Amino acid sequence: MSKKVLVLLPDGVSLRNFAYTSFYKKGLEKGHEILFWNHTPFDLEEVGFKQVVFKKEKPHWLTDILKTACIRIELNLFSKRDTDQVYQSYKFPLSKASLKARLKTTLVKWFCFAYGSESGLLAIRKRMIAQERKTSYYRSCKEMLQKEKPDILFCASQRSVIAISPLTAAQDLNIPTVSYIFSWDNVPKATTVVTSDHYFVWSDHMKEELLHYQRYIQPEQIIVTGTPQFEPHYQKEAIVSKEAFYKEYNLDLTKKYICFSGDDITTSPKDELYLRDVASAVRVLNKKGNAIGLIFRRCPVDFSTRYDAIIEEFKDEIVLLPPLWNKIGDGWNTILPTREDIHLQVNLIAHTAFVINLGSSMVFDYVTAGKPCAYMNYNYLNEKETVEAGVYIYDFVHFRSMPSPEAVIWLDHPDTIADSLEKMLKGVPETVAAAQDWFAVINKQPAIEAPERIWGGIEKLTL
Repeated sequence: MSKKVLVLLPDGVSLRNFAYTSFYKKGLEKGHEILFWNHTPFDLEEVGFKQVVFKKEKPHWLTDILKTACIRIELNLFSKRDTDQVYQSYKFPLSKASLKARLKTTLVKWFCFAYGSESGLLAIRKRMIAQERKTSYYRSCKEMLQKEKPDILFCASQRSVIAISPLTAAQDLNIPTVSYIFSWDNVPKATTVVTSDHYFVWSDHMKEELLHYQRYIQPEQIIVTGTPQFEPHYQKEAIVSKEAFYKEYNLDLTKKYICFSGDDITTSPKDELYLRDVASAVRVLNKKGNAIGLIFRRCPVDFSTRYDAIIEEFKDEIVLLPPLWNKIGDGWNTILPTREDIHLQVNLIAHTAFVINLGSSMVFDYVTAGKPCAYMNYNYLNEKETVEAGVYIYDFVHFRSMPSPEAVIWLDHPDTIADSLEKMLKGVPETVAAAQDWFAVINKQPAIEAPERIWGGIEKLTL
């Protein structure tokens, strides 16, 4: 039976999963009406999608403060429950940059003190919802839902305060609601900001995480679907020939290319030094008679100049292939992915031997093509920027899902990178096999069937 599905896009990064995959097409093929509730700067009508655009309303002024307090309370409770201080690493520093920021910080600290218990956590969540019901934003959401009369409201990300009023209004109108857990590392970081009737998750592992951390959620509220974000890698028709790819980006057909995938400045403050070390290793190998090129794909939300000197120093080794994202505003959530970038990324993976980065999910993008990943495993975080062993982010909970440390090649020191690159160029099937095992833990397989499973979940909830 045909259903009307309202897909809430609270931020631009959700476009990748639900506008640039087969999700929309498959829904139409099943006879459903799909309407995007669009909070991004991207006009979905330009690509033929039906949409309603958010009115210029804002959440209650207190909601963001309550959200920040809620996250910090949850992280404190996670630390206490699991006897593990790693959760404290997920906290962002509270700002004191202005009078307004100091006032906000004071209020956050007070709410953390007043609601800093298991029962207080539930109370602060209820208070967020109660505050939203007082706003004109909530009323406009309710009016829109009454006008459109969807059979279900599907929220493409669980982490935005923008989504609280739409979901609350839908629940008040007895419209079923679903929140999709956006990323593989989100649940332990206490980013499940919204409260919905149901949750779609990547894997059985993520379902267990959600039940462990968010104890107000019951097993029957969770459906395991996988994520659509890896689907494009399995669409072989999107891959152009090596000759065409090399020609388009002025690459040298006599060279074998590897990819260095950059991180944002918060995750990897000295990422430019990692790029320098890898480029230096490539230079060493080329002097020994190899023909290797290093493609640098920077993080889509990093517009800094921190790499410029390194790129100039190693201009014979480094080729720039910047992400094809559109910067529409100043916030990170107004830097939008494009279909063209998905095409670029799919072909970049197809025509490079492997990827190097600091702890990103690119390991899974590459393993879809049977190719390995190397993780940087030292840091330059001291004052003299000298090499120190280890990287703090590998203590984060989501890396504990790795079944074997052989899932990646660990680059433990600049002096050993050249040897590791040579090994990877010759082939490391044991690493690829271990990475595939890891991928199966964090994302339901076959990965290409995620859109179909999402629609199966939606249909189940709208019977």
